Amino acid sequence: QVHLVESGGGLVQPGGSLRLSCAASGSISSINAMGWYRQAPGKERELVATITNSGTTNYAGSMKGRFTISRDNAKNTVYLQMSSLKPEDTAVYYCNYEVLPRGRSWSNYWGQGTQVTVSS
Repeated sequence: QVHLVESGGGLVQPGGSLRLSCAASGSISSINAMGWYRQAPGKERELVATITNSGTTNYAGSMKGRFTISRDNAKNTVYLQMSSLKPEDTAVYYCNYEVLPRGRSWSNYWGQGTQVTVSS
């Protein structure tokens, strides 16, 4: 069993910053890509950023230059540093990992989500 737990969400004023974390636990042999997605009310879930196990990153267009994804492989943790936040960044943020559990095949796992609200 693999579990992903996010933390770091909350209420922030426009222009502010937040740092999200997502840690994986369980019977894990390997982790490939890690990523962040978000879902605003009434909208579909969308990609925020991804990072491979070699450190290659990919960002959705509107997040480039404002968000930074990073990972700590020793801790099975991915981070999302968000700055210059805008009200339109308000959403539930989810982490997603591509995991090889011990004795099983590669699968995608999702965290439970953490709410980010950008408002004055």
